Amino acid sequence: MDKRITTPITEEITKDLKAGDYVYITGTIYVARDAAHKRMIEALDRGEQLPIEIENATIYYMGPSPAREGRPIGSAGPTTASRMDKYAPTLLDLGQKAMIGKGKRTKEVIEAMKRNHAVYFAAIGGAGALLSKCITESEIVCYEDLGAEAIRKLQVKDFPVIVVIDSDGNNLYETAIQEYCTLKLR
Repeated sequence: MDKRITTPITEEITKDLKAGDYVYITGTIYVARDAAHKRMIEALDRGEQLPIEIENATIYYMGPSPAREGRPIGSAGPTTASRMDKYAPTLLDLGQKAMIGKGKRTKEVIEAMKRNHAVYFAAIGGAGALLSKCITESEIVCYEDLGAEAIRKLQVKDFPVIVVIDSDGNNLYETAIQEYCTLKLR
């Protein structure tokens, strides 16, 4: 089922999203990869504030390429989400509600998602140039020294994703395999 949502993504929104839903996101999302996640967790360990408002935030695991002339960002394809798995439960417990990436997540991340009513979206790997067309603004908000791994604030319009794991822990990667095997046996 196709759904259109606007950020911030709240628990009210996540409860209506189910694994397998096609979703178009409009609004503000943040970009952060493993180096930025590591720095955020280190900041928390020192008792410091996070550099972004994490409550009801959506974080896209992506490292953009340089922007072409006239564009806010270059190619913007997802990176492998599992690299953020050791950091994600902490951020989810602080109120983050959505993650965008590609690939499987650990049991610990899925449990944190269920506990905090969060969702995991997949963006289509290999389609970074097309995805960048949905990004209308991009600005580095912190950790500029990390280059492509700096935290960015993006404005997106109709950014296409698929709910892979919903807030109840239903996992499209598992159910799709089961469905395929059932169809194959017919």
